Amino acid sequence: MNNKRIFTAALALTLALSLTACGSKEETPAETPAETPAETTTLTVAASPTPHAQILEQCVPILAEQGIELVINEYSDYVVPNTAVEDGDEDANYFQHIPYLEEFNASRGTHLVDVASVHIEPMAIYAGKTSSLEELPDGASIAVPNDPTNEGRALLLLEAQGLITLSDSSNLSSTPKDIAENPKNLTFVEVEAATIPSIVSEVDLAVINSNYALGAGYNPVTDSLAIESSDSPYVNVLAVKEGNEENPAIQALVEALHSDTIRTYIEETFDGAVVPAF
Repeated sequence: MNNKRIFTAALALTLALSLTACGSKEETPAETPAETPAETTTLTVAASPTPHAQILEQCVPILAEQGIELVINEYSDYVVPNTAVEDGDEDANYFQHIPYLEEFNASRGTHLVDVASVHIEPMAIYAGKTSSLEELPDGASIAVPNDPTNEGRALLLLEAQGLITLSDSSNLSSTPKDIAENPKNLTFVEVEAATIPSIVSEVDLAVINSNYALGAGYNPVTDSLAIESSDSPYVNVLAVKEGNEENPAIQALVEALHSDTIRTYIEETFDGAVVPAF
């Protein structure tokens, strides 16, 4: 083989190797930088199981679309949900009405504010040992909540039925000591609101907050002897510690709670036992 042929063969081999290398480079997929996952904000809310936690559950997917994880922590009492928000253990709570919130701040020195009115739960009177208001005997016993605002609320409801007369019907914190007239000599069993459904059979009548009534299987609309009117001032609210009102996640929850989705859910699920207040 002469030098010219050797040179031609070498040139051909070089070109072939070059084309192969180029082809391999084209076939290798280009590396793309890994996508940075979107940051998720966690929002914790203390709530009574029924209906508050149920309503909040409907907000979970709404907030998830905005990158907010709504964590609902259920409580069965009326004190810890407020102290937990005051202490920063919870971002917000949803279980109480405005008169209770105002009384709690005044008596406990807390700094809680409401950021959204959501619903009204009409308080109602239920039969215990006595099956109707007309059959209520002299000296009958009536179970009422022992916390200041709910006890006053219960007494106002009893007054509206003509069973008692309060010395000041504008006092939302009335107690049995504020009863001016008690023609049937009624006695009042003052117990924690959550306990009342369990002692209905032990008293003649029981005045129960709707969240606890619902939790015990009562429908305030169909099972009660008397129910609050629709103009009740006891609107249940979403509450936060003062200074957190404009937190973007809180405002997103407010918007979700005031959505048509939540209004429809409340109306269709509770059939009048819980009424939207927005």
